[in-house]
Amino acid sequence: MFNVQHVTKKFNDTPVVNDISFRLESGKCVALLGANGAGKTTTLRMLSGLLKPSNGTIEFEGMKLGADIREHIGYLPQHPVFHAWMTGKEFLIFVGQLANLTKVKATELADYYLERVGISEAKNQRISKYSGGMKQRLGIAQALIHRPKMIMLDEPVSSLDPIGRREVLTLMQELKEQTTILFSTHILSDAEEVSDDLLLMHHGQIVEAGSLNELRHKHQTSKIHLSFKVKNENYLTDISKLPGVTKCFIDGDNIICIVKDMELARQALLARVSAKEWPLTKFEVSRTSLEDLFMKVVKD
Repeated sequence: MFNVQHVTKKFNDTPVVNDISFRLESGKCVALLGANGAGKTTTLRMLSGLLKPSNGTIEFEGMKLGADIREHIGYLPQHPVFHAWMTGKEFLIFVGQLANLTKVKATELADYYLERVGISEAKNQRISKYSGGMKQRLGIAQALIHRPKMIMLDEPVSSLDPIGRREVLTLMQELKEQTTILFSTHILSDAEEVSDDLLLMHHGQIVEAGSLNELRHKHQTSKIHLSFKVKNENYLTDISKLPGVTKCFIDGDNIICIVKDMELARQALLARVSAKEWPLTKFEVSRTSLEDLFMKVVKD
């Protein structure tokens, strides 16, 4: 859907986004993941046509380079602004007409999307009465009102309370079955929960791209978490010398073992525990989390 080639954006000769290249496929939910200040918002604003790149090209499927793509995309900024005196339905009709829909069609689609995002019961309430989660749902509805091929959501849940956050994430899970979604976030668990593919951004550059499983496989680190009734430090030296174990360290109430051969290390550990009658209280195998993956990538 998007083909981004060597895109850079500078402000006062300082690159905020620096020579990024990636492709976005249709029918996917893609998370643009990075810490605050990584360049995510600037990237989305360039993709949506709100900012012009300093260098590079952004091609949208089936359109000439530089063509107006607004009818094909929907956009929700990080801090959306609404006409608070309007009702939710009035606002969607207004936005639909701005997108060149007739008033009849805009009204029809406003009712449909208010129902779709779960706030149809509040359609005749003034937006000033909406909660944060309801406003984000309304913002997603305005991004969808003209039935775009793709929607872009900039930090859609970062400012919400836990209930509003859950509402919007559930909505995104449902919407990704029907349209392509690109959303930015710095919340790792949100990206892990709803996205198919990841774009990891760090200091204005795309440092990794692919599905979560692909990136996990590429950066896989197998770990075993152990705990004993008495001081874990008593066992650290012996465990670190076992076959298949790369290194061990204390983390809170656990011994964390980084292993290069999980089966070999598991057998050796359990055999040693049995032979020495160690008072083992915890034995847990873990795979690479998105947090582990992200920290490894940004440190490499």
